Amino acid sequence: MPTFDELLVGIGDFGPYQRKICFLGFLPVTLFAFVLMGIVFLGHTPGHWCWTPEAEEIQGQCGWSQEELRTFTIPQSSQSSYSRCERFSVDWNSTELNCSHPLPTISMNSTDRLACDRGWQFDGSHSTIVTEFSLVCTEAWKTDLNQAFLTGGFFLGALVTGFLADRFGRKLCFLISMIGLGVSGMCVTFSTSYTVLLLFRTLQGFFGKGAWTAVYVLVIEFFGSNNRKFVSFAARSFFSLGLAIIPGVAYFITSWKMLQLTMTLPIFLFLAYYWFVPESPRWLLSQQKTKEAMKIVRDIAKYHGKSLPEKYSEVELLEEKAKQVINPSVVDLFQTPQLRKQTLILIYAWFTSTVVFQGLVMRLGLTGGNLFLDFFIAAAVELPTGMVFYLTVGRVGRRPLLFFSYMVGGIACLTMLFIPNDFTWIKKTIAIIGRFAIALGSETVNFTNAELFPTPLRNLGVSLCSSSGDMGGIVAPFLLFRLASIWLELPLLVYGVMALVCSGLVLLLPETKDTDLPETIEDVEALGRRSTCHFLMKDTKPKNDII
Repeated sequence: MPTFDELLVGIGDFGPYQRKICFLGFLPVTLFAFVLMGIVFLGHTPGHWCWTPEAEEIQGQCGWSQEELRTFTIPQSSQSSYSRCERFSVDWNSTELNCSHPLPTISMNSTDRLACDRGWQFDGSHSTIVTEFSLVCTEAWKTDLNQAFLTGGFFLGALVTGFLADRFGRKLCFLISMIGLGVSGMCVTFSTSYTVLLLFRTLQGFFGKGAWTAVYVLVIEFFGSNNRKFVSFAARSFFSLGLAIIPGVAYFITSWKMLQLTMTLPIFLFLAYYWFVPESPRWLLSQQKTKEAMKIVRDIAKYHGKSLPEKYSEVELLEEKAKQVINPSVVDLFQTPQLRKQTLILIYAWFTSTVVFQGLVMRLGLTGGNLFLDFFIAAAVELPTGMVFYLTVGRVGRRPLLFFSYMVGGIACLTMLFIPNDFTWIKKTIAIIGRFAIALGSETVNFTNAELFPTPLRNLGVSLCSSSGDMGGIVAPFLLFRLASIWLELPLLVYGVMALVCSGLVLLLPETKDTDLPETIEDVEALGRRSTCHFLMKDTKPKNDII
């Protein structure tokens, strides 16, 4: 009996049809980049100082410049910059004040200062969520909640939508998630309070995660074993393209509400995929919907100018022998030894990737003054990740690439501990190498994750394991700043140990290079046994004969 991967080879497993599905499937990934990283511009905190309306009235009478007004109303810090959260305590209605000497009795003592109590003035021409809701000084901590609530939504979405995609289909889950993502994005635009905005940011994360995992699994299930790496390369490329587009859009749109609206409205265009993108035939077969699956298979063959070979009609008979999980649950991911082992390892790998990568990004930082240019350069640095992955994963295999990536990342973190602070450029260079290595490992673990779970549990497996990465996104800033308060280099020590432990654990995963996607739990167990027995052999392809 033929497998589905063998059927794909017969009708074309990397032809125009697959490339079309890949392009259509990952085009919305550019918008997912907006959802994830748009906060850099939506939530940017510009320069600010206390607003003093009485002084502004005198400014018009005296003809003061903006700089003079600031000098007369705002104390300076020890770094010769203006205080962001204090103003001089001055009775501007006093008859003793005049245009030449407005502050004759003011000293630099703290008793002559007050916390901002009339609001703030903000520097720059761009409005942001921060300027809208005055999230500065004592309220500055609320800015961090924006991304934390989005990440919390990712976590919830990973748990819920992963189950729904395996239960009701990848396509349906994607379409519903895109509707939710668009509606919640619109609601963010018109939020009347910051609390309401945080609620809809959570929903954005929830639906964004569902749309991403559903479309990724949907696309990869159309490809054969030799070309699945192209899927991950394409996904990373579209995401990086989205990152590169954001600063250009944000530069020309000065209102955060209009920027949010601009990043949201295109989402609704992808609802047209209801007519243009088919359901995954693998998923249909796993649900014993053979007629629908074979109709899509025939469409692929016709698109490639081929006819379905007679022997592949036997696929229709395989549903009687398949023992599938029709109603998947999280418990199913732990029910057998191999599933349990790889689920736990992947959970740790996702968590480590996010904590270490974000930690290195926050530590390295971008010190330039142009936010838009700095962001574009950072996005450009990420572009080679997908190409390096594409060129190496098919040659060296998933497991060696995972091991090498986390090993290099861990060594880079530990090496920085022994470099004096005087050699700043060396530390930054090593940090970039570590960041790139961890990014490569993250891309590989995302790709391998989809190959290690059977079709009925694939979306749920990807969602559950990647949700630990979402938890890592919440933990990362707190871990960095708390540990750094004890010892500045302590985070690097923790990152290095985490990455090295991960490099050892991934060696326990099965090698999936040149193997068919597992269709049943039995296939997963067989893959694990074969990988253990042939740890050093190139041929790890399991001989599956059931869908």
